[in-house]
Amino acid sequence: MRHLVRPLLLTALAACCGSALAASADQAPNGRLPRWAMPESYNIAFKVDPSQANFSGVTTIKLNLKKASDHLWLDGADLKVSKVTITDAAGKLHTGKYIASLPKAGVARVDFGTTLKPQQLTLTFDYTAPLNQQLQGLYKVNYAGNAYAMTQMEPISARFAFPSFDEPSFKTPFDISLTIPDNLVGVANTKQVKQVAAGKGWKTLTFSETKPLPTYLVAFAVGPWDVVKAPDISPDKYRSEPLQLRGIAAKGEGHRMKHVLDETPSIIHALENYYGFGYPWDKLDLLAAPDFSAGAMENAGLVTFRDWLLLLDPDSPARNVRGSFNVTAHELAHQWTGDTVTMPWWNDIWLNEAFATWMQQKVTMEVHPEYRADLDRVRGAEGAMNNDSLVSAREIRQPITGNGDIMTAFDGITYQKGAAVIGMFEGYVGEKTFQKGMRAYIQAHKFGNATASDLVNSIATAAGKGDAFKHAFKSFLNQSGVPYVQTRLEHKDGKTVLELKQSRYLPLGSTGDSQRIWGIPVCVRYGVAGGSKVACDMLDKATGSMVLTDASKPTWVMPNADGRGYYRFSLDKHALAALSKQADKLSDTEQLAYADAISASFKRGDLNAGDMLMALKPLTHSKTSEVATAPIGQVAWIYRHEATTDAQRAHIRSWIESAYLPRLEQLGYVRKAGESDGDALLRSTLAGALAFDFDVPQVRAALLKQGDAALQKKADGRLNLAAADPDLLGDALGVAVQTNGKSAVDALIAELPKTTDPALRNGILAGLSAAQTPELANEARDFALDKSVKVGEMASILRGGRDTRAQRDALWSWFTGHYPQILARTGSFAGGRLPMLAAGGSCSKEEVDRLQAFFKTRVNDAAGAARGLAQTSESSLLCAALKAKQDPNTIMH
Repeated sequence: MRHLVRPLLLTALAACCGSALAASADQAPNGRLPRWAMPESYNIAFKVDPSQANFSGVTTIKLNLKKASDHLWLDGADLKVSKVTITDAAGKLHTGKYIASLPKAGVARVDFGTTLKPQQLTLTFDYTAPLNQQLQGLYKVNYAGNAYAMTQMEPISARFAFPSFDEPSFKTPFDISLTIPDNLVGVANTKQVKQVAAGKGWKTLTFSETKPLPTYLVAFAVGPWDVVKAPDISPDKYRSEPLQLRGIAAKGEGHRMKHVLDETPSIIHALENYYGFGYPWDKLDLLAAPDFSAGAMENAGLVTFRDWLLLLDPDSPARNVRGSFNVTAHELAHQWTGDTVTMPWWNDIWLNEAFATWMQQKVTMEVHPEYRADLDRVRGAEGAMNNDSLVSAREIRQPITGNGDIMTAFDGITYQKGAAVIGMFEGYVGEKTFQKGMRAYIQAHKFGNATASDLVNSIATAAGKGDAFKHAFKSFLNQSGVPYVQTRLEHKDGKTVLELKQSRYLPLGSTGDSQRIWGIPVCVRYGVAGGSKVACDMLDKATGSMVLTDASKPTWVMPNADGRGYYRFSLDKHALAALSKQADKLSDTEQLAYADAISASFKRGDLNAGDMLMALKPLTHSKTSEVATAPIGQVAWIYRHEATTDAQRAHIRSWIESAYLPRLEQLGYVRKAGESDGDALLRSTLAGALAFDFDVPQVRAALLKQGDAALQKKADGRLNLAAADPDLLGDALGVAVQTNGKSAVDALIAELPKTTDPALRNGILAGLSAAQTPELANEARDFALDKSVKVGEMASILRGGRDTRAQRDALWSWFTGHYPQILARTGSFAGGRLPMLAAGGSCSKEEVDRLQAFFKTRVNDAAGAARGLAQTSESSLLCAALKAKQDPNTIMH
């Protein structure tokens, strides 16, 4: 996954870097490495003691030198290379020199000392390096009194661990060995095949050779791990041998891996059945990382996760249990799309992440239909549309101009938009046809690399489609933005015709150009006598039309049947009224698409607040919780930004209470024996929204009761966190912090270092993030910089305290005053989010101006910050424009 390092410098090599370097006119590559030196295999050996600050390594790379040269380029960052030995094809040894040419980018040069003709070479590097402190490369974690070392190489952090050709197109086998203290455990991508003594107190573990991998999928870990052996996953018609399955967890936590290990076989079998290709690696380990920059990582054979996704108990929060399955399905889908078949360059990262997201939803619907992954698909697409409506939005296939573009590619455009586009075209050609194309794609490129064109061509071939289909698919990949399909019903020559017009959806205040064309598979549901029909057509011009056969008179139209299309739609006032009357008869996915269309019209300025509240109200009666709660976010925006009087706020609160409070009270505030996880999730959603977004007194009182009980000390002096419902712990502690103030904040700060349970830690962090007064919020933020808070947890506290302008001003003062410390702790995937941490939720030009001024000289401090700055600024200006447009008096209508 994802669920980053500094950008490449556009500079020539410094003349100070050695005589051989200075004598050459060759300059360090900006972007991709040259192809005249191609790696063919690696042997990487590490000596690692996690209790120490540094590690040592010996890396041997066999490569093909394709042109005569006295040097080559590769990647290495923060490596102290003491020796480079070059063995030529005749076995002659040459002493090389390693020069960190572009240190910030991690680009290095190896001088041969003489010009070598094209041939097979073997390069051996002896080096030392620090165990990274920002969760990238080979990094160190101190957890519960023990030290661990583990890897996160994606996207370009292998260079922090070993000299390498650190790009996805350089895909080779790896031999990995680890020399570690006798009392520790080492795991890697493949099975351990050998262990020997390596001097007093040390042992060397050797692992089987991998199949071809890119550097970003190389993985290993060292520490006092618990290793939990699960039953082997049984063979099937696609895999003849049993598959070894294990859980890897921090010391003392292994017993909590049982749930995910029990779920994993069903995921593997579902994936094998879909792809018609057996799990490709020699074992499967799932590792719960004590600290981690991403949500999870699909390393071949050694998949790593944030610990709360794997360490589960019978009373774990329902969101953790459901999240565990979804994320596990996502990462295991990568073993085929991403690991077996890898994109050649980062502009096609969607081939990994979009397909894993799409496949995860298919697996979840098959194994756990009650989790409603079909609704996750629509909600994910709609979330991506909010970002995709920005002028600063990325394309799915984002051109890579520097490391920052690589880092910011792991976002909702790549994951959720990509998955939605795949699902839309899957629906257009049919699921079986699409599966045939996917199977052909995997077989044609297994253990190699493939591009977007390879995939699109494979689907087109399976579907018997030509260039028009390919162009339509690529129109979504190669341009940003959300299609906006405006519809109008007409009656012509006795026929009911739906006129279509497409443009780019742009919210009020946008400076973008709306003139843009996609190839959109438009499917509409419309009323006929006794029911409805669906009609589909490809809209690949600015305008088009569809004949609605057998349409009732008058008819109604839902312009996104099944919510499968990645586009927004509009209806005229009469057609919207007709559809609103049918809202409760639409499918759940269509009701979500309807809710998004209403919200989109409001953001365009086409609907006022009163009209929107009226149009959304019917959804609140749905028995499906995801549909019933769909209006909450937009209503919360009105409550926070548009309601200016007590009467207006009371009106909205009454709307919310009438819609949701009876449902919450029926659920109660404590999990019931045997209730569905859907009820537990709904309880959490409603309690959090009503308490914090709308300040409903009785909900806050119920949560405060649990929060106060959780803050009571037990006989051992620890907090009684189990006194709160596990799904409501964070909300209960948040209300307690807001009510009790400093005593609650101090108690939570004292408790966190003593707590290893990740679910309880998440609850404590959520409670601290709810602090409202500047003094208490700053105390919590100061604590976010403490080593007791994991690097990957820091943002959980910093995301809070920004609902009002006064809160955002206080956050801004703290952020700018502590920027160096925040930057120093920022994990490898978080650089692009720094502007959002500083000013996310802003809704005025003044806030944007100060954000721009502050980051003007700091955009190169962290990879991706420039795009994060552009998107945070644009979102804030759009909020301000929408706020200025509103007439608060419409709320009461």
